[in-house]
Amino acid sequence: MRKCKLSIVLALALTLFCALPALAEGPVKTLSGDITLAQAQKILAAAVKKAEAIKVPMNIAIVDAGGNLKAFYRQEDAFIGSIDISIKKAMTARYFNMSTRTLGSVSQPGQPLYGIEASNDGLILFAGGVLLVDANNVIIGAIGVSGGSVDEDESVAFAGAAVIK
Repeated sequence: MRKCKLSIVLALALTLFCALPALAEGPVKTLSGDITLAQAQKILAAAVKKAEAIKVPMNIAIVDAGGNLKAFYRQEDAFIGSIDISIKKAMTARYFNMSTRTLGSVSQPGQPLYGIEASNDGLILFAGGVLLVDANNVIIGAIGVSGGSVDEDESVAFAGAAVIK
């Protein structure tokens, strides 16, 4: 028992000792291929501008390359129920690297991905979730928009996504 405890202590000490040089370099601020907050804010601004132009109050969510919420904007009078939908649209697009419109079309009855909406604690399979792809053609996240018709949602998402390309 004593040897086992000593082995564990030595292993932990060695792990910490080996990690010290990496810690001295400082934390990694942004992973390669991930969206920055500045980019997310630029995308949000473009999406909000489009939503204002079409006069439809929207919820706009942006997720990073890992599908985690990076930025969110809820316009005045946007539906409360659309908050979750906008976030899930962005996550769905990123999880499967395709727009929610495209995923929705291949998940209808008789199609190869029928029933996929039940996975990942629920997915959204109608238009309004779009990938965010940078100038190097790298997926850096996704945008999800909800509050209008699916075509209005998608138009706002495309307006946001266009500024990053």
